[in-house]
Amino acid sequence: MFDLSFLILLIPVLLISLAVHEFSHGYVAWLCGDPTPKYAGRLTLNPLNHLDLFGTLSLFITQAIGWAKPVPINPNYFKNPWRDMALVAIAGPLSNFFLALTFAFLLQAWEAFGLSPTFKLFQKMLYLGARINLSLAIFNLLPIPPLDGSKVIVKFLPRRLRYDYLRLEMIGFILILLLAVTGILHLIIHPILTYLMKLVFFLTSLPFSLVSSKI
Repeated sequence: MFDLSFLILLIPVLLISLAVHEFSHGYVAWLCGDPTPKYAGRLTLNPLNHLDLFGTLSLFITQAIGWAKPVPINPNYFKNPWRDMALVAIAGPLSNFFLALTFAFLLQAWEAFGLSPTFKLFQKMLYLGARINLSLAIFNLLPIPPLDGSKVIVKFLPRRLRYDYLRLEMIGFILILLLAVTGILHLIIHPILTYLMKLVFFLTSLPFSLVSSKI
């Protein structure tokens, strides 16, 4: 059954998750000396500056796989191009990990302080916020070009293989689609997601456990 109220709460989570991911790429690139993201208007948390229609629809439908418009980066500005590209790439998934921790912590606080049960929908939004951000982080860290994971792992490849590896972007995109359609991508992501969800909620429960044990 279509739940309009749930949809209204889910959309902000999706928009925030994608916007923070792309902003983090741009911000780290700027810190590394590249002004390109700033000139392109991507050093902002405004989701409208980052959204890709199909990537957003994919994230909404799957609640696991999604993408935004790539942030333009010019490695020529970097002092250490391969290292700095890896830092820029890892910034997006790491931001999603931190968002997942934030959503989980807010949910733990909500439950610990026994706030009104009439806000069950809001609690579900916080849970989905953690799940969606962990899914985004895992998906983007897969070492398949053009995903972020490929730009991290390329730093550790022999120099003679780096450019050839990154040129596989079109093949990589087709591979991602095939993995998604066949369900293999779900089989890869789901067990990692299950483990990380347990870990994140365990870690965010610790402060409340310590408080309750002292009362």
